Amino acid sequence: MHEKKNKLAGLLVTTIGVVYGDIGTSPLYAMKETFAGHHPMAVTSGNVFGVLSLVFWTVMLLVTVKYVLIIMRADNHGEGGSLALLALVTELTRGYRVAYPLTLLGIFAAALFYGDSMITPAISVLSAIEGLEVVAPELTAYVMPIAAVVLTALFAIQRHGTGAVGLMFGPVMCLWFATLAVIGIVNIGAAPEVLEAISPFYAVELIVIEPLMAFFALGTVVLAVTGAEALYTDMGHFGRFPIRLAWFAFVLPALLLNYFGQGALLLTDPLAIKNPFFRLFPDWMVLPMVALATLATVIASQAVISGAFSVARQAVQLGLLPRMVIVHTSDEAEGQIYVPFTNLTLYLSVMALVLWFQSSTNLAAAYGIAVTGTMMIDTILVTFVMLLLWRWHWAVVALLSGTLLLVDLAYFAGNIVKVFQGGWFPLFIGFLSFTVLTTWKRGRELVRKQLVAKSVPLDAVIHSLGPHVARARGLAVFLTATTEGVPAALLHNLKHNQTVHERTMLATVTTAETPYVPDSDRITLTDLGSGFYRLIIRYGFMQSPDVPAALAACRSCGLEFDLMRTSFFLSRETIVPSLYPGMARWREILFAFMALNATSATKFFNIPTERVVELGTQLEI
Repeated sequence: MHEKKNKLAGLLVTTIGVVYGDIGTSPLYAMKETFAGHHPMAVTSGNVFGVLSLVFWTVMLLVTVKYVLIIMRADNHGEGGSLALLALVTELTRGYRVAYPLTLLGIFAAALFYGDSMITPAISVLSAIEGLEVVAPELTAYVMPIAAVVLTALFAIQRHGTGAVGLMFGPVMCLWFATLAVIGIVNIGAAPEVLEAISPFYAVELIVIEPLMAFFALGTVVLAVTGAEALYTDMGHFGRFPIRLAWFAFVLPALLLNYFGQGALLLTDPLAIKNPFFRLFPDWMVLPMVALATLATVIASQAVISGAFSVARQAVQLGLLPRMVIVHTSDEAEGQIYVPFTNLTLYLSVMALVLWFQSSTNLAAAYGIAVTGTMMIDTILVTFVMLLLWRWHWAVVALLSGTLLLVDLAYFAGNIVKVFQGGWFPLFIGFLSFTVLTTWKRGRELVRKQLVAKSVPLDAVIHSLGPHVARARGLAVFLTATTEGVPAALLHNLKHNQTVHERTMLATVTTAETPYVPDSDRITLTDLGSGFYRLIIRYGFMQSPDVPAALAACRSCGLEFDLMRTSFFLSRETIVPSLYPGMARWREILFAFMALNATSATKFFNIPTERVVELGTQLEI
C-alpha cells in the first residue's frame, strides 16, 4: 500500500512537470495583456472584478468541464490529442457524408498546433525574462539577447534527449505552482473582497455595461487557458486519473489563487498593471522569481516541443507527411523521440518571432487564434464521439456541445479581430501546414491509384513462371504500398535479370487508426504458392516501423528468416505531373518536391543498407 502511494506521488509530480507547464506559465502575461495590451482597459474595481470573473469561469468551463471532465473521456485506446481524436472520429464516421469534412477539420487542428508550438516558447521565455525590467528598467535592452540565448540552448539540447532534464521538471513546476499559490494568498489578504469575483454576476455586468471592452477582453482572457489541450494530448503518457487529480488538487487552486492575487494587487495599486505578476513579490524576491519563471517557461516550451515531435511522427504514420528521420533518444521510453527537421523549423520560426515581435505583449495578439481554433475543432469532433460512441441522447449532446461551441466561438471572435496585430502569423502557419498535410495525403492517394492501375495480377505472374526463369537462393522482400498486384520492382527484376528468388515476399506496412498494435496482431502472412508470400505488417500511429523485426516474427508462422540471406527490393518513384493532373499544378510540384526530399524507405523502416536493391519507376499523377 505504501509503495503504491509513493508511486502515485511520483507520477503526480511528473505529471505536473510535463502536462501543466504551458497553462502554468499563463499568469505571467494573461492579466497584464487584458488591461495593458493592444486594447487597454481602465484599472477600475468594476473592470478588475469583471475580468477576474471571466478568467474564473473560462478556466472552469473550457479546462475543467470541457477537457478534464468530457474530452479526456474520448481516448483512442488510451491516447489523446487532435490526431488521436481525428483517428477515432474517422473510424466512427466511416461511411457517413461528414467523414471527409471532419477529416479536414482534424488536419487543420493539427496544423494550428504547429503555430501554437512556435508561439509558446517565444512568448513564455520573453514574458519571464521581461521580469528584469521590474528589477531595473535599464535592463530592458538585455531581454531579447538573453531570450535568444535561452531558446537557442533549449533547441540545441533536443538531439541529446530530454530524459535527464525531465527529472527536474516535476520538482521545479511543483515549486512554481506552490509559489503561485502562496504569493496569491498573501496578496488576497490585502483585499479579500476580490474573492467576490467568483460570482458570474460580475462577468455578466462587464459584458452588459462595456460590451466592446468585454469583447476585446475575451481575446486576452483566453490566454489563461493556453495549454489546456496538453491535458488531453499527454493522456497517453500519464493516464486520465493522475492528470485529473493533479488538476483538482494542486494546479487549479494555485492558478486561481494567483489570478485573484493579481486582481487584489490591482485594487490596491492600479499602477502595478505594467507587470502585475512580478509586482506581486517584494523587491528582494523579483530576481529569484525571474530565474524560477525562466525555468518554468523552459519546461513549458519543452513540453510543447516534445508534443510537436509526437504530432510529426503521428502525421507521418497517418500518411499526412512524408517519411522523415525520427530518432529515439531513450531505450526505455517509446515517447522520447527527436525529429531533426521539426526541431530546426521550430527553432528558426521561434527566433524569427522573437526578432519580429520583440515583446510578449506583441506576441500575445498572435497567441489566442491558434488556441481557440484548436479548441473549437476539438468541440466539434468530440460531439460525434458523444453521439456515435457514448450514445448520449441527442438533446443532451446539443445542449452541452452547443454551449461549449458558443463559448469557443466567442473567444475565437475575440481573437480574430487581432489578425493585423499579429494574429496573421498562426493563421498563416496553420494554412501553410494544412496545405502541406493535405497535399501529401492527396498525392499519396493518387500514387496508390496509379500503382494499382499499372499493377499486374500476381496470379498471372506466378503462372507465367516457367523453367526458363532462374531461381536465386534466399529470400527476396519487395516492399509495396498496396496489397494488390505485383510491385514494379518485381516486374523490373523479372524483365532485366530474368530471375526470381526461391522465396519471394510482398510486404506492405500499414498504419492502424489506433495508437498501438500489439505484437500478437503485428503480422498476417499468406502462402500464395510457388514460393510466394504476402505479408501485411501493422503498426499504430504512435509506433515506429521496423521491417526486419516484423520479418523475424514470421518464424512463429513457420517461415524461417535469416537477415544475411535476405535481399530487400524497393521502388523509388519519380513523380511527374500528367497532362490531366489529379490536383492543381502547384500542388503536384509541391508533392514531387516533398517526395524527392523524403527520408529513404531504407532508413525509415530500419532496413540494413547493404541488403537493399533500389529500382526506379516513373509515375504520372
